[in-house]
Amino acid sequence: MQLKIYNSLTAEKEIFTPINGDKVGMYVCGPTVYSNVHLGNVRTFMNFDFIYRSLEFLGYKVRYVRNITDAGHLTDDGDVNNDRFVKQSRLEKLEPMEIVQKYTVDFHKVLNQFNLLPPTIEPTATGHIIEQIELTKDLIEKGLAYESNGSVYFDVRTYNEKGGNYGELSKRNIDELFANTRDLDGQNEKKNPQDFALWKKASPEHIMKWTSPWGEGFPGWHLECTAMSTKYLGEQFDIHGGGMDLKFPHHECEIAQGKGCNGVSPVKYWMHANMLTMNGQRMSKSTGNYILPYQLISGENDFFEKPFHPSVVRFNFLQAHYRSVLDISNEAMLASEKGFQRLMEAVKILNGLSSNIQHPTSSEFNLKEWKEKCLDALNDDFNSPILISHLFEAVSFIFKLNASASLSTSKENITSEDLVELTTLMNAFVFDVLGLQNIEENNNTKLDQTLQVLIELRNQARKAKNFELSDQIRDKLLAEGIELKDGRDGTSYVLN
Repeated sequence: MQLKIYNSLTAEKEIFTPINGDKVGMYVCGPTVYSNVHLGNVRTFMNFDFIYRSLEFLGYKVRYVRNITDAGHLTDDGDVNNDRFVKQSRLEKLEPMEIVQKYTVDFHKVLNQFNLLPPTIEPTATGHIIEQIELTKDLIEKGLAYESNGSVYFDVRTYNEKGGNYGELSKRNIDELFANTRDLDGQNEKKNPQDFALWKKASPEHIMKWTSPWGEGFPGWHLECTAMSTKYLGEQFDIHGGGMDLKFPHHECEIAQGKGCNGVSPVKYWMHANMLTMNGQRMSKSTGNYILPYQLISGENDFFEKPFHPSVVRFNFLQAHYRSVLDISNEAMLASEKGFQRLMEAVKILNGLSSNIQHPTSSEFNLKEWKEKCLDALNDDFNSPILISHLFEAVSFIFKLNASASLSTSKENITSEDLVELTTLMNAFVFDVLGLQNIEENNNTKLDQTLQVLIELRNQARKAKNFELSDQIRDKLLAEGIELKDGRDGTSYVLN
């Protein structure tokens, strides 16, 4: 079984051959931390979390780098006033780095809720200004970049004349790109309309700026990823991932910068995750068809009839392949919740089966074939929906096996060796690879609700002057390590 990955650069599935044996370098474009992370971003990062987990499960040693963009994210090189951090800092009346800290914390909090593993390294753009300046100087020396009015631009036409192929990832024709680009403010600084900024001159009132050989300024958006991926993964590494929307121009520019600096294509396998829609439409703040992750989890929204646990959301997301568009709706989430609960119930039953059944000399369940199908799904470009479908084949068998055990029949059975391996594999696929988490019924919310009922019953007893019952409730709770505290604002509890 060989792992195959769909390479966006060649538009084909290719056998995965890491550059350094079983060691894999993977870089994923991280968030621009000027606002709350949105649900579409969560899906992208969750997909690469699944890919990261799958690679580790398949035996690879992965160095996973995911950056934080905290400066220089200009989607329009001609307008330095389009700095998202500066705009948001003025809107919220905070310093730009306060904005960065606020939304970086939010990003990590949200991803933790969905049980995403942290990357091996999480570098920031502002922490690598020196490296970005050095790359810019190198490209100027090689004749692939030029300074203009304190800004520095990558020369796309010269790059192509020297053997580059700008447009190779997005399959765009460079001459058509030149012909179809409209004039923008600041384009007069450029030799060609498709040239992109490596360094931008900062106006006197610009807040985020650094000293450089070309004056005070700040890095262009595309340069940070080349600087950080090269520093931590080398001039060429195995996998570069991100959302489909980053293919052009961001990733296209990264290829040009990497080739320009080092003379080699920086990435062997480009991977792009597809978009998330809601109720059949693209999510957009302007249309109102938009929801934040916490709103889906808490139920504070007008689209879904109830809250959904992060693990149910994760299960829903992984039921679609990372390269497919996924549409979420109330009906789809309810169906995913039922499927998730059935899967978790099966795992719970399986983990307690060994002492309840008699083991024959042969199994009704073809464990070897099932295991191969599950591994084939992972090896086929990380096909999470196919993996899940195979897990539910095992789920059906587990329920039948449990029923046979309850009725003391031998209709469905399994050898002790196969049961141990099935249990190990199911737990590994469900918790380690898919990254799902069991939802315990006795969680803090249930505990709080139960204690509030008991506190209310105690209050009613006290009002009725039934102090014996009131004290009995208090003492029994205390014996269980729960202390009730009466105060002006009512009764609260402390877990001892």
